[in-house]
Amino acid sequence: MAQLKVLVTGAAGQLGQDVVLLLQHQGHQVMGCDRQEMDITDLDQCIQVIGEFGPYAVIHCAAHTAVDAAESDIDAAYLINATGSRNVAIASEKAGAKVVYISTDYVFDGLGSQPYHEYDNTDPKSIYGKSKRAGEVLVQSLSSKYFIVRTSWVYGKYGNNFVKTMLKLGQEKPMLQVVDDQKGSPTYTVDLARFLLELIQTEKYGVYHASNSDSCTWFEFTQAIFAEAEDILGLKFTAKLEPCATEQFPRPAPRPRNSVMEHLSIRTNGFQDIRPWREGLRDFLLELKE
Repeated sequence: MAQLKVLVTGAAGQLGQDVVLLLQHQGHQVMGCDRQEMDITDLDQCIQVIGEFGPYAVIHCAAHTAVDAAESDIDAAYLINATGSRNVAIASEKAGAKVVYISTDYVFDGLGSQPYHEYDNTDPKSIYGKSKRAGEVLVQSLSSKYFIVRTSWVYGKYGNNFVKTMLKLGQEKPMLQVVDDQKGSPTYTVDLARFLLELIQTEKYGVYHASNSDSCTWFEFTQAIFAEAEDILGLKFTAKLEPCATEQFPRPAPRPRNSVMEHLSIRTNGFQDIRPWREGLRDFLLELKE
């Protein structure tokens, strides 16, 4: 495999760190950019930094992901997710680079009973979802070589996430109520990063749904986290798990009831599907153990 030059935005984030590590591990030349190295809200700076590095591909992981905060700070969400993504797309296009935009299941209404596929109509209900959809539209309009990769329920070694929170609370609390009426596909950052690296080495441009396969509710996910962590990490959990309804935990931003995404593009483009989420979870816990 030839050595590639890849620029990664949001390189200090949960997904960004694993993408950078994987690329380095496989011998590619990587420029990891966080806010200090390149402010995506500054178009001139994006053009300069991306232009000087001259990447083969830009993997755009930087995003405003504070779902509830976005409801009250609309400008910040759009500045980063829409304007920032436009800037990255313009700079990548000028540099002749492919661009990967990491998007989300929140671009859908989350009310459907079937898994969403790539060409279903989007209808985001939250500011976060709307701003991420705006970013998709801008990337599609401004880049001639783009991959839009929607993912869901992401967790990994770096940063805060649901799995780490449950491991902690499960050992501290006598009882944990976890939502059992929202379903999705938990996605391990390492599995997603591997898919992104495979994707950028092709010209199979377009929209992709990339999560670990199979689905569960948050409650079922927590049950699996406890079972696997007891087995792999030898942890003892004091918390008794109880399923509950979304209404018991009112939040500023509406949460999708159904985040399950069909991997139509992965199949029709001849890629191997991403492994089941439970296998990813086990590997993540093994990584934590080390």
